[in-house]
Amino acid sequence: MRLSLNWFTIRFLMIALLLCATHTSGAADREVSRLFKDNCAGCHGDQMQGGQAKTLLDGVWKHGGDDASLENVIRNGVEANGMPPWKGMLNEGEIHSLVVYIREKVTEAKRKQTTYAKPVSDQIVTSEEHKFRARTVVDGLSTPWSVAFLPDGRMLIPELPGNLHIFDKGNLQTPPVQGLPKFRTIGQGGLMEAIPHPGYQTNGWLYLVFSDGATNAAGENVGMTAVVRGRIRDGQWVDEQTIFKAPLSTYRSTAVHFGSRLVFDNSGHIFFGIGERGMGADAQDLTRPNGKIHRLFEDGRIPSDNPFVGRSNAIPSIWCFGNRNPQGLARHPVTGDIWESEHGPRGGDELNWIRKGLNYGWPLITLGMNYDGTPMGKGTAGEGLEQPVTHWTPSIAVCGINFYTGDKFPNWRNNLFVTSLAQEEYRRLVIDDHKVVHQELLFRGIGRIRQTATGPDGYLYIVLNKPDKVVRLEPVE
Repeated sequence: MRLSLNWFTIRFLMIALLLCATHTSGAADREVSRLFKDNCAGCHGDQMQGGQAKTLLDGVWKHGGDDASLENVIRNGVEANGMPPWKGMLNEGEIHSLVVYIREKVTEAKRKQTTYAKPVSDQIVTSEEHKFRARTVVDGLSTPWSVAFLPDGRMLIPELPGNLHIFDKGNLQTPPVQGLPKFRTIGQGGLMEAIPHPGYQTNGWLYLVFSDGATNAAGENVGMTAVVRGRIRDGQWVDEQTIFKAPLSTYRSTAVHFGSRLVFDNSGHIFFGIGERGMGADAQDLTRPNGKIHRLFEDGRIPSDNPFVGRSNAIPSIWCFGNRNPQGLARHPVTGDIWESEHGPRGGDELNWIRKGLNYGWPLITLGMNYDGTPMGKGTAGEGLEQPVTHWTPSIAVCGINFYTGDKFPNWRNNLFVTSLAQEEYRRLVIDDHKVVHQELLFRGIGRIRQTATGPDGYLYIVLNKPDKVVRLEPVE
């Protein structure tokens, strides 16, 4: 008896025979570039340029372009197009990692083919709503981490190595503010934030967020993000009060993911973020401060309506948890809602609407993958775990965020401005009913963008690393 096999069946059987020894549903997670080379390159090309099947680099998806649709095509195949199903050969984590990898390559190809605005040398940028230029207002800095403004318009610029400068009429204060707390300046740790109290004009309080160092019982040098407040008098830091310091037993020896950023609400509270310090499981452990957003009264007292008050197995300042490395925190000027930007791993940078007591999932779920290209977590979603409002995959290395409240760019009012480090991008997001309904990439390629803020003069200010300076966006009529 002759067996008649069509082209699709022969191709599928060949692939199945080749892979059955190693590609089973219970197989360990494998590195994603190897997965693609072994399973996909034969048809789509080793650089995704196409071959027997179409190129993947154009980003045109016949069966849907969202993550779920792409995963479904890989999982279940498209028989009419000769695409075999890979379920049973690849596990769910590997399927998602392939989607992340494809997105990385598509984005890389698009960037190579696209000319982006780059406001240098007084170049005028024409965006969807406004024309603008970027003007340098402060340079000669050493890793500036943020910018904030005093009521008289003077600019506060903390540098990660530990200096706090006050910029006034074109000159940095010399010397920097003296008598500041000792910082653990290691890796991503140091002085990260200097924020004046909303009532600074009358009370003079200035809040600092920094990495606090200590020696633990085992003799290790350890650290954790801390918050203090004090005043500046005759160039000296005085009247210091501790607002938040975690128990020494919770400090970590790692040099990454300190988080930072601090915002005030209209009810006498502060919110601030602490990264999980490179210890992913800590983000789910309520007895540890890292991997959380915290809420306190302005003087450091614990609000009685915090979600974990009264629990013996939880730090009472925790407002929400499961946050990998908060890099931006902003309060919506109309609704008062708190928004957070957060570094993902390889992929899955997040924008979150921060709410009381919720679990934002890290490291149980993520829309990214391990840096070595292997899957991580238990998938991309889980019961009781919050999804981001939006995410950036591949990662842009999202950083500081700011709701614009000035009058120099009226069509941008209340839009959210988002910065990025690795991709050096500056983005404008339109948010409606807690959804991102539009996103515009305003420019890229002028430096690693650390933070952004609305100045009291109505301009947008941007903190850059490499080069280390502060620039101001100015409208062009």
